[in-house]
Amino acid sequence: MGEALKGEYRHRAFLMTKIDGRTKAAAALQIDESLARLQTDHLDLLQFHETIRYTDPDHIFGQGGAIEAAAEAKKAGKVRFIGFTGHKTPDVHLKMLQAADAYGFSFDTVQMPLNVMDPHFNSFQTQVLPQLVERRIGVLGMKSMGDGKILMSKVATGIECLHYAMNLPTSVVITGCERENVLLQALKAARTFKPMTVQAAQALLDRSKPFGETGKYEVFKTTDKHDSTSKHPEWLGTT
Repeated sequence: MGEALKGEYRHRAFLMTKIDGRTKAAAALQIDESLARLQTDHLDLLQFHETIRYTDPDHIFGQGGAIEAAAEAKKAGKVRFIGFTGHKTPDVHLKMLQAADAYGFSFDTVQMPLNVMDPHFNSFQTQVLPQLVERRIGVLGMKSMGDGKILMSKVATGIECLHYAMNLPTSVVITGCERENVLLQALKAARTFKPMTVQAAQALLDRSKPFGETGKYEVFKTTDKHDSTSKHPEWLGTT
């Protein structure tokens, strides 16, 4: 990406990356490493990655925490906007917002799962999304297809999954582009999207409810399969 962003392309891109560091030292190192690898002097958006533990807000906003490094990077012009991501439970997202309030800090963005199964189980849509809208925080919706698991349920097509997430008050709906057919699907979803009626959205939720109530198709919530920092705790910088 650093090679691709050289020259004229950098100013045309909105560049985001994520860091795992929870301490000021770990976060500062990861910010500078990211800038070097991306061959740029600034990031448009920096997000604290994988806030999935109840202790993550305490580490990030505690004394010597990662928020200090992010704030210093922003002051130095290395970072324009600051946010956080997570996929495990809305409780941790809410705790991050509360910790930010106590610290006197306002996030610019929050990234979280938003899909047709989510409202039925440990829901980010029902618990976190209203707060983000009220606070005017940018909403980055991810896992619209549950990493393909939702498609396996046959409840909704890829286009329907994307349209459902796009119909929510999202700023961006993130979807994979690792294969040409997936990219073409995303382009088709964007070109054909029209705001859904309340009835159409509810009909989709009614279809998904029997499949979504157990979290079976949202394994990022119910297992550690997607928890990279659990497999590599050293990335957090707290051990």
